[in-house]
Amino acid sequence: MTLPKLALSATLGIGLAATLTALPASAATTDHSQTQRTSAAAGYTASGEDRADTTAFLKAVVKSALAKKEKAHDKSAAVTVTYDASAAPTFKNEIARSAEIWNSSVSNVTLQEGGSADFTYREGDDPNGSYASTDGHGKGYIFLDYAQNQEYDSTRVTAHETGHVLGLPDHYEGPCSELMSGGGPGTSCTNSQPDQNEVAKVNELWANGLAKLDKKLAGNR
Repeated sequence: MTLPKLALSATLGIGLAATLTALPASAATTDHSQTQRTSAAAGYTASGEDRADTTAFLKAVVKSALAKKEKAHDKSAAVTVTYDASAAPTFKNEIARSAEIWNSSVSNVTLQEGGSADFTYREGDDPNGSYASTDGHGKGYIFLDYAQNQEYDSTRVTAHETGHVLGLPDHYEGPCSELMSGGGPGTSCTNSQPDQNEVAKVNELWANGLAKLDKKLAGNR
């Protein structure tokens, strides 16, 4: 398992490996073949392990987070990360809800829609499903696949992928109560809330735990 070609970037979430080429937005459709829907569902469950080793992903997260934090004038204040959802109009409500979920859950980072965005949302058709291409600390983009968002709870999918942008890796073997378990619990799981461990990890990555985590990971090199 290797990191994608872009430095400090990991492609995680629902689909298999994807390029960093921008994908155009298109109108949502509901006429998808069963083959495509089955492929997307399978990708949601197992693709993360195929794309990036969790330890390598966390190393990239920590390195990027440290660089960003060093530039901050007030290190005690929450970091604001802006996003642009204009290229994913079909999922406007789900994206807004996902930002609301994360903002009400964590304290050291705030998601805000606005110009000069740190990361973007995109939509379209991809037989491998949805995914996040990100450095794990607020940069990159999230691609939302139409068919997969019909198979799985769309708010859970969007919140899950947003979790990658905030630094969380996939944990498919987890229960439905873990947001980052993704499609592991199956299509009946509609939980879109991160659990307390996931909340604590995001707060740690965006605050005082960065140096400690970087030291720990350095020992594993």
